[in-house]
Amino acid sequence: QVQLVESGGGLVQAGGSLRLSCAASGIILSSKLMAWFRQAPGKQREVVAFITSGKSTGYADSVKGRFTISRDDFKNTVYLQMNSLKPEDTAVYYCNKRYGPQISWGQGTQVTVSS
Repeated sequence: QVQLVESGGGLVQAGGSLRLSCAASGIILSSKLMAWFRQAPGKQREVVAFITSGKSTGYADSVKGRFTISRDDFKNTVYLQMNSLKPEDTAVYYCNKRYGPQISWGQGTQVTVSS
């Protein structure tokens, strides 16, 4: 069974940092174009960052220069290092394939940034 489990969220003050993890089972992340998404209350889910099988990366303009996506192929895990966090980064963060057909969405991990 293919499963993605996100972790690492929490409550942090503006300007702080968090590191999110996405551990996978039943799928080899290094063979996929993977992404971190986020969904804030009342808003649509949006792509935050992506990483290719060759470890090229891309970012939404809103997080460029502050977030870094990476992948540990031995641990079959994708990470999102988030620095200089802003209140507008508050959302539930998910990982998944960048494009469909996507894996069943996990529970995500809540990130709350206080001002």
